[in-house]
Amino acid sequence: MLALYESNGALFQQQTFFIWIFSMDLKSFFISLPVLFYHLISEISFNGRSLGKMALNLKVITAEGGQPSIGQYLLRWSFRLLDFPIFLLGLIATTEIPWWTFPALFGGLFCVIFTQKSQRIGDIVAGTIIIDLKNRTSWEDTVFTEVESTYQPRYPEVMQLSDRDINTLKSIIENVKKKNDYDLSIRIASRIQSKLKLSSDQDSLDFLQTLLKDYNFYTTQ
Repeated sequence: MLALYESNGALFQQQTFFIWIFSMDLKSFFISLPVLFYHLISEISFNGRSLGKMALNLKVITAEGGQPSIGQYLLRWSFRLLDFPIFLLGLIATTEIPWWTFPALFGGLFCVIFTQKSQRIGDIVAGTIIIDLKNRTSWEDTVFTEVESTYQPRYPEVMQLSDRDINTLKSIIENVKKKNDYDLSIRIASRIQSKLKLSSDQDSLDFLQTLLKDYNFYTTQ
């Protein structure tokens, strides 16, 4: 049923979008361009963060924990019309719309509510997710994790990662715990093991947490 709503909604919104575009004069069209392309340009320019995401400490990454490609940003942006159709509601008053297509306007909201990773349609299609980032007031607030004095590190290769990598890793660990998204931890662990050329007998979440502790151990010696 959700798929039917999304399909009908996509068709309806494409039609109303073109009605809106072709009914505009040239001046109005150019004035609207910054609004249309704002999120696409912002996320490409600021590594997955628009001004709103910066304020809320959010960031777009791939489902595997990497940096999205321009193609993924473009694909994600192209579905904004289906995910956030608020500006189309003004057309409802002047356009004859079948009543049964109205729920399709909320396809993006349904996806956020009912998908495990709270992904909207554009995220699902593009293979991206949004993660929460802590307020980075200091190095200690972000990377620091208390390590016991008797702690024995397991992975010296972790020092090949940057502070930025570790910040992202810590945010991902928190998201995995918050949403019970252990598939994400498996993908991230596999990606890091491949990058650092190491293997581990730990489960994926324990491995990521050990990396974080090892990094803190080596950087505080």
